[in-house]
Amino acid sequence: MNIKGIYKIFWKNFKGNKIVQIFTISDLLILSGLGLVEPLFAVFITNQIVGGDVFTVGLASSIFAFFSGFMAIPIASFIDSRRGEKDDFWVLLIGSVIITAATFSYLLIKEPWQLYLVQAFYGTGAALATTAWYAIFSRHLDKDSVALEWSFYSSVISLGGAASAALGGAIAEVFGFNALFLVSGVITFLGSLFLLFVADRFYKKD
Repeated sequence: MNIKGIYKIFWKNFKGNKIVQIFTISDLLILSGLGLVEPLFAVFITNQIVGGDVFTVGLASSIFAFFSGFMAIPIASFIDSRRGEKDDFWVLLIGSVIITAATFSYLLIKEPWQLYLVQAFYGTGAALATTAWYAIFSRHLDKDSVALEWSFYSSVISLGGAASAALGGAIAEVFGFNALFLVSGVITFLGSLFLLFVADRFYKKD
């Protein structure tokens, strides 16, 4: 099959799949918002936090990874134990809001212990959002174009990440880290709001 034929199959399915559309846009905004900060996170810690050093960077990353990994299994078990997708959606929405709140919280961080607390909070939110997002998104993929829709999602997220990394550096250089976290938080918040466009679908099903 040629590229034109593949495109037609994909677009025919994707344009009618509201949940896949909204979830892709939501994740693009959330991950792009976070992508503004991630490449510069170590610089922020060492330059803006009192006593921040390379060890602080490593420990902060470890705390996030621990909470996002440790919490994922019990969250997944909870989701699987409940009938319908209404609970899955609420877990996703709460996780996205926590991620947004954590992003804004970086504006208030002055000392390492505050950073560690936010990282634990952020990791918990990431575990909630990621686990529920994968569960819902996977169920609503069109069976005739699963690979295409995952590939489209992956391509969109990668391109968004490439753009946000460069933009984040420019914002931090010109306006400083406070402006960077503010812009990141606003974009992440918009990504969370996008989920509400399909909230009624989960209630109707249940």
